[in-house]
Amino acid sequence: MNEILCAMRLETERLIIRPYKESDLLESYELMQDAELLTYMHMDVLPMEPYEELFQWLLASYGDRFEGPFKYSFPIIAKSSGEMVGWCGIGELDFSRPDKELYCLIRRSDWGRGYAGEAAAALAAYGFDTIGLDRLHAKADPRNAASLRVLEKLGFSFSHILEGLDGDDGNCNGERMHVLSKESFQGRRQ
Repeated sequence: MNEILCAMRLETERLIIRPYKESDLLESYELMQDAELLTYMHMDVLPMEPYEELFQWLLASYGDRFEGPFKYSFPIIAKSSGEMVGWCGIGELDFSRPDKELYCLIRRSDWGRGYAGEAAAALAAYGFDTIGLDRLHAKADPRNAASLRVLEKLGFSFSHILEGLDGDDGNCNGERMHVLSKESFQGRRQ
């Protein structure tokens, strides 16, 4: 196991980000049953059995070392209620290895509260400071104005429109790719 990752606990003013635990399965599954929430995620609502397989893969990913290929996802917990309000992650960009991407999802009932930006900033800091990344990528559907605002506030710069991808990655064609360097991020933090 990646002991550093397994000990991770990021706290912001309102949120806690930590690795998933077995006991998170049901709450995580329920969060992912909102088809509208997945509009820009290239995912479908899954029945429990395939979701449980995905969840076990998420738990197993915590054994992957920072030096190799990895893709980690974490629940976002609201301090005020103890509820899972979403998830965020950092890991290999499938169509552009070994580049790493940052991603985030917040349940609809918590949209507009700034949780996505708060969680993404904390995870970006972890990626740069603890994992040792030099830059992060993030992609967003051009119709997803909220995600584009989050990327802008974090200091991501527009890079290009994705095109020419095929297979499973073809769903990403037309999305906007953004890049954030460690130097740029740290400059905004000071």
